[in-house]
Amino acid sequence: MKRLLTMFTLVGVVGVLGLSTSVLASQFAIVGGKVHTLTGQGTLAEATVLIKDGKVEQIIAGSTSPRGYERIDAAGKVVTPGFIGAYTALGLVEVGFSAGQVDASTTNHPVTTIGAAVDVSYGINADSTLIPITRMEGFTTAVTGIESSDYLFKGQGAVIQLMDNDPLLKARAFMALSVNNASASDTGGTRGTLWVALKQALSEAEYAIDTDLSPTQPWYGMISRADAKALGHVVQGHQPLLIKADRKADLLHIIALKEAFSNLNVAIISGSDAWRVADQLAAANIPVIVNPEYNLPGAFDTLGATLANAGRLDKAGVKVAIGIETHNIRLATQHAGNAVANGMSYDAALASLTKNVAEIFGIDQQVGSLAPGMRADVVVWSGDPLEVTEAAEHVFIAGEPIKMQSRQTLLRDRYLNLKQDKPMVYTRP
Repeated sequence: MKRLLTMFTLVGVVGVLGLSTSVLASQFAIVGGKVHTLTGQGTLAEATVLIKDGKVEQIIAGSTSPRGYERIDAAGKVVTPGFIGAYTALGLVEVGFSAGQVDASTTNHPVTTIGAAVDVSYGINADSTLIPITRMEGFTTAVTGIESSDYLFKGQGAVIQLMDNDPLLKARAFMALSVNNASASDTGGTRGTLWVALKQALSEAEYAIDTDLSPTQPWYGMISRADAKALGHVVQGHQPLLIKADRKADLLHIIALKEAFSNLNVAIISGSDAWRVADQLAAANIPVIVNPEYNLPGAFDTLGATLANAGRLDKAGVKVAIGIETHNIRLATQHAGNAVANGMSYDAALASLTKNVAEIFGIDQQVGSLAPGMRADVVVWSGDPLEVTEAAEHVFIAGEPIKMQSRQTLLRDRYLNLKQDKPMVYTRP
């Protein structure tokens, strides 16, 4: 009997120890790094970030390492919030060649006449091999949407967290369209048709807010009922309207559009000529998600392209975000570094990858900065993240460390050692 009690005691101790290990696994102390909080707390030359239950618990100046936390030594390293892909198709596409169904494009369907009703959240695939490739480079969240469409609008995009399970962070996070040359060509062959159609669609959506759109009631609008419901959130300002545009004339039309529909929450994508109307954009409170690598005229749409674009917008008071890419969104850190080299302030460049993106899409109470209560998306970098020679060493998403492994690293490791009889093509990793 005594021996039996001893066995039960040992089992109990092991159980408690197992529980303690499990609890500790969700509590981390990132100790001694240079911490960019992207809040009023600013940048701390040496600080400790405490993570508990998926949230940032506290940020303490110095190298305090409290008991009960798994210690991550960040001395001599840099700590930032997880970076956010500002405009991508992550989770909707796969690597090329034989990826099968791609959910980043849409063609004609009776449910919509202009594309506004399309909702990409149903197509997000957490198993995309692009997700681990992206997150191990310090990106923990991404804005994702339709890349190509036969319609005026590219539908409603989403915000995803780059996790293996339950990636959807915010469905119907924005509405997107393009007013550049290619879009004008697809919409009647001229901007004279495109802009009339856009204004008509927004006007009908405004009218439909107080209209019974049930199938039993007549509807004579150009847009479908489903489009009217979707655009209703846009004209009321509940959903950002992202408009891809580059040329100065188009940007001025966008500013005028916001004046005509005063509740619109507009952001510009690309905006290679945006610096030419920087003061007007700042006055209208229109942010720009820019590719700062555009340089020299590449088309009639981009006559004003310059590497100084992001810096000039920043100096004028325009909120700037950086990160327009899918397969190589990880290069956004290099793009931000180049923007700094061409006149953008360093703090603004970091904000363009984090806080500014979160604010544009209304998720700034969850991600984009490091503060108590924020989701613990945290990255420990070997050095300055805007330097191409530095890399992410630890990445946390919602307080959990991610495995620093991707399809690319697995292929690298697989073919480093070919000393075996059977060809590697016949060996499943």
